Amino acid sequence: MMILVTYDIGTTSKSGAHRLKNVAKICQDYGVRVQNSVFECIVDATQYTVLKHELLKEIDSAQDSLRFYRLGEKYSTKVEHFGIKFALKVEEPLVI
Repeated sequence: MMILVTYDIGTTSKSGAHRLKNVAKICQDYGVRVQNSVFECIVDATQYTVLKHELLKEIDSAQDSLRFYRLGEKYSTKVEHFGIKFALKVEEPLVI
């Protein structure tokens, strides 16, 4: 299933900048960055649970915001992309 992960991390302190870096790193382990603080992740139910747990451990709920959107298996009909960045097919290998 596709999960869209979005976050807003308070970076007014050194610890906030550290959390921001760690949250991005965790998300990169599971998916592809499509916007500055937005990742598309193809995961199964177990991976989703682990991802959510890792991210919730990292954030400070008094200063940060974290959102998960479950788009499911038929996500291609739910996502439209416009603009300069080309849309990646996150389920396919990325060749550089």
